[in-house]
Amino acid sequence: MKKTWSIVVLVLVLGLVAAACSSDDSGEIEGTTVKVGVENAYPPYNFIDEATGEGAGFDYDIWTEICARLSCTAEFLEAGWPAVIEETGQGVYDTAADGISITDERKEVVDFSDPYMTITQRLMVRVDENRFANADDFVAGDYRLGTQVGTTNYELGVELVGDGRIDAFDQFGVAVQSLIAGDVDAVIIDDTAGQGYVGVNADQTKLLPDELQSDPLGFIYPQGSALVGPVNDVLKDMDSDGTLEALIVKWFIDYEA
Repeated sequence: MKKTWSIVVLVLVLGLVAAACSSDDSGEIEGTTVKVGVENAYPPYNFIDEATGEGAGFDYDIWTEICARLSCTAEFLEAGWPAVIEETGQGVYDTAADGISITDERKEVVDFSDPYMTITQRLMVRVDENRFANADDFVAGDYRLGTQVGTTNYELGVELVGDGRIDAFDQFGVAVQSLIAGDVDAVIIDDTAGQGYVGVNADQTKLLPDELQSDPLGFIYPQGSALVGPVNDVLKDMDSDGTLEALIVKWFIDYEA
């Protein structure tokens, strides 16, 4: 049976703000190869399809479409988190796509696109969890919280319970497996990615309903990149013609893990 995913957190960002760079920069992009950093471990944003051995997910589809409209070629390169932020700032990648929250701290290292989606952070727990039913009860108890290093999820976790109750992992997939094994009691995660992991582990995990914090997501670039303006223009066009919404529905609502 097809899963029905909440689209409350999948807020399509209408009326994207004007680009900081002129779309005249698009002439510099035509015919080029754009190196896109992806983690390949963050479904449904990006992951390796076990059936094909190929990369798949929202980030692959949206950057393939962006480059089709800008007459460039997207080359997807596997990147580690959170090193991909610093490495993009250093020019190792032309852009990175990994469900990256837009923050002032990160803006000191990289430029961001206009936001293309807003997500909500929530708690993932074991499907048979009965010691607490909401985030307040979790925070009030003495439970362990898992998350990924270098994320806004980690930062919010510290605000909620302090770093002494947090186990931080290099990848969310490892945090989820730690939850299933009983090593942590909950994982704080973006709702969209959480739905992907719940889809894979539907008999073992679930998301609590509390919406803890909303974050706008954007692509990142080396500061001063000529990609910023043209990609923002393409995102506006994709928003206007329904392509962006179609990709969000495909990967965050209809996708069966």
